[in-house]
Parts: sequence; structure tokens; C-alpha cells
Amino acid sequence: MGALNEGRFNVELENGVTLGGCVELGLEREPETFAIEDAVKVLLQGLGEDINREGLRKTPLRVVNALREGTRGYREKVKDIVQGALFPEAGLESGIGHAGGAGGLVIVRDLDLFSYCESCLLPFQVKCHIGYVPSGNRVVGLSKLSRVADVFAKRLQDPHRLADEVCSALQHGIKPAGVAVVLHCSHIHFPSFESAFPESNHHRWVKVLVSSGSGVFENNKADIWGDFLSLLKFRAVNVEKIHPRDSADKCWCPSQTTSKIGPANSGMTSAVASILQSLGEDPSRKELIGTPTRFVKWLMNFKNSNLEVKLNGFVLGQMDTVKSTHYDEHIQSELNLSFLSQCEHHLLPFHGVVHIGYISTERVNRIGKSLLQSIVHFHGFKLQVQERLTRQIAETAASLLGGDVMVVVEAHHSCMVSRGIEKFGSNTATVAVLGRFSTDPTARAKFLQSIPNSTTTGG
Repeated sequence: MGALNEGRFNVELENGVTLGGCVELGLEREPETFAIEDAVKVLLQGLGEDINREGLRKTPLRVVNALREGTRGYREKVKDIVQGALFPEAGLESGIGHAGGAGGLVIVRDLDLFSYCESCLLPFQVKCHIGYVPSGNRVVGLSKLSRVADVFAKRLQDPHRLADEVCSALQHGIKPAGVAVVLHCSHIHFPSFESAFPESNHHRWVKVLVSSGSGVFENNKADIWGDFLSLLKFRAVNVEKIHPRDSADKCWCPSQTTSKIGPANSGMTSAVASILQSLGEDPSRKELIGTPTRFVKWLMNFKNSNLEVKLNGFVLGQMDTVKSTHYDEHIQSELNLSFLSQCEHHLLPFHGVVHIGYISTERVNRIGKSLLQSIVHFHGFKLQVQERLTRQIAETAASLLGGDVMVVVEAHHSCMVSRGIEKFGSNTATVAVLGRFSTDPTARAKFLQSIPNSTTTGG
């Protein structure tokens, strides 16, 4: 197939492609990008970070690219998408019923979208279903439904408003008899950092199901809604769980109910307000007034000052692991230790599970799951990259477990989803092997076989 051109490879690296998981998209720099870069530097310095260290030097530009890509809907117009995509399609010419371009229901299901929560600036996932009833012998290219939905998803959003804007845009753009939109939205929890995901089955997501309808779908009791929802029955849509319109004033974002952690740094909140303005938003819009403070409070959780002291005290009390010289060996494991971290390249969360295996003998105590979970949290609650996180967990665990350790980290990265690189549900795995695991393929295979499938799906 041909060898890799080394010169071209180096140019690509210099232009922003990085190794190790995070792929950089080259976007043309505009004046607004410099303001965002300056604001990101303020945020990093507020976290006590050195903005010139190797892993952070390009972070301001990476954040710019992620935010610009994730909010490009502000710079797109629905009419540019729909114009030229309407096609004549005759309906039934005779008989009873409707089909084709006159009265026949058309549905596109399971559109994967992503948006930024206007309340806290964290990304949330959207599974979108759209239906419409053509009129005037006019239909639209099916891909355009997805593209129109994506225009509004790529803005700071709230689920109800997102559904309404997609519905209204399609109603005005293609002038059908009616449009229906149903959205499943999933927002990562703001964890309690005192308990910090103590169990792997901790409910990591806040979920809401919302709908919007126009024309023949304006009445949510209409028969046409029944037809539409029946065709979504295998998509986990339960009409009784649709979030009522009259509760829209109660924000779904968990940042509004998370415990107080003190006042936010004023310089950092001003920097976030500057970012909002550079993206084309109005920071004084009522829905955004508290957003800078909430995002800074989220970010400050990863400064990790108090957690380090707690963990160090815990570890020091557990260091006496040598008990005898008997070598009755077998592989022990702790699986599905949950973690939450913050990508230092894009300042976006990533989360998942950690599996730790070690070779146990009577020389080595089997230490408790709570201690291993504390090690995972200690290394997770800071600006991180997955490869470093895996190595740090392995090295710390090895110091307690006799040196023969294998660690697998499985993670879902919102920085990848937010930039259109990763499909929802996929994840990244990294592995560290120390001691005899590095030379014994049988031991590695035995541990890997113990890891369950599908551990990082959001549930």
C-alpha cells in the first residue's frame, strides 16, 4: 500500500494532529478565536496550571476548535439547507387514503446529535426522531432533516427549545401539513465529590424525553401522534415519560441542583462570559446569566486539592502488605471502578470504568475495593489524558499490590463526540501492564477474559 511519507506526517503533526486519542481539526482562525484562547488561559491559570507545560500549550487553540465546531449552528441558516432539496412527489390519485407527497407520514429515526447545555456549558447527547406529513406534493431529501436538526443542536441549548426550534424550522422550511419531533437527551451528572461515584452502577446520566409538534401534530392527543409514536416503539419512547411542557421552567441541568462549593473566581467567570460573547451569544440573556459561574464551579472540582490529602492518608495506612514468603499465587481483580475526569486538551469531561488485576500471594494482602476506587478518583479528578491516567493508576496500585498489576481503562470522551469524530456508544480502551503481567500472556489473557462487555455505555 506504500510507506508513510515522513515529511508529510511531520507537517500534519505541526498543523494540529496529535497522537494518543485526541484528533485536532484544523479550522480557519478568526478574530474571535484569539479572545477565546486568552479566556482559556485565564481558566487554566485559575486551576493553578502551568499554561506552558507540554500537555497544555495547545489547549487554548484546541478548546477554540472544539467550541467553534460545537456551536457552528450559529453560523448556519436553515434556508441554505432546505432550498434546492424539495422534490415533487405525487400522492394517491384516487381511492381512499393518503401516501407519497400528500398526507403520508414520513419518519427519520435515531439521529445522533450533540449539543452544549446553555446552563453549564457541558455537552449533552441527543437521540432525535423527526416525522412530517408532506403537503402540496412536495417532499424533502431525508438527509436534510438531520442537517436541519444539527443546525440547532450546534448551539447552546435546552431540550425543549431545541425540539421547538427544529420543529418550527422544518414547518417553515418545507411547509408540510405538520412536523413532529421527539428528543431523548442525556446530560452527565454533576457527581458528589464526597462520595464520588462509589459504585460502578451509579446513575451517570440525567435523562429527559421531550417533544414538539406543529400543524396536524400541534394537538398532542391527535391520532397522527399515535401513528408516529407507534413507529418509535422499539426506540424506548414511552409517551407517558415525555417531559410536560408546563414543567419547562424547571431546568433539567444537574448544575442547578448540585451542592454548593463556594463562590466562583471572578476572573474565571469573566473569562467564560467572554467565551460566550465570542461564540455569538449574549451573556446577559436570562438563561445564560448564571452559566459562567456554574461552568467555573464544575471546572474547579478538578483542581483536586482536598481529595489528594484524603487519599494520601488512606494509602499510608495500608502500606504493610508483606505477610509471609508463601507463593500460593492467583489472579485477583476489581472490575468496573467508575471514574470521571476532565480532558486537558479540550476542557471537556470523559468518564468510564477502570479494571484492575493483580497477582495475589500470601505476601500481598487483598486490599479493599474502596481503596482502589479512591486511587482511581484521586488520579481522575484533575486535568488528564487517558493514557496518563492508566499509567498513574497502575503505578499507584503496584506500590500497594506487590508490583504485578494490569490496568484497563475504558472511557467515553465527550471531546470526541462534540467534534463529530466518535459515534455515540463507542469508547476508548487503554492498557498498562507491570511486573509479571508484562511477560506472562496467560496471566494477561485470564484477566482480560474476566472483564465484562459493554461497561461504559451511558446508563
